[in-house]
Amino acid sequence: MSALLGHAEFWHWWVLATLLIILEMLAPGAFLLWLGLAAALVGAVLLAFPDMAWGQQLVLFAVLALAAFAGWWKWGRRVPVTPTDEPLLNRRGTQYIGRVFTLEEPIVNGFGKVRVDDTTWKIAGPDLATGMRVKVTSADGVILRVGVAEATAPAAT
Repeated sequence: MSALLGHAEFWHWWVLATLLIILEMLAPGAFLLWLGLAAALVGAVLLAFPDMAWGQQLVLFAVLALAAFAGWWKWGRRVPVTPTDEPLLNRRGTQYIGRVFTLEEPIVNGFGKVRVDDTTWKIAGPDLATGMRVKVTSADGVILRVGVAEATAPAAT
């Protein structure tokens, strides 16, 4: 092992850094990124000091990796996550809460379907006849929970 590591050059560390960063892109988790950064920095130090022993290289790699993790953790705790201008973007069912729709098919045995914009959604609620207006009260995965809408609310189609 020492014979293999004893001949480590700067470009070996850069190849390792490249592989770690590629692996990070394939399986993101922000873990391999910091190891890749540490390996790249060890390669840069080894370029400046080519006579560095392999033991020192490994210790430097460990210290730089821990420093990168600690720096990322400290920065991540200090910088708040900025909320998006569309918090419901990836939760389509939640976007429909409060909307009123007219049933094109009846709700039978607690389940039915309703046309929402260009999509048909499965709904759950009290048994109701075709033409009744329902209001979405909640979203449970891909099922919209509905109740009878007030008579004064305009229906959406």
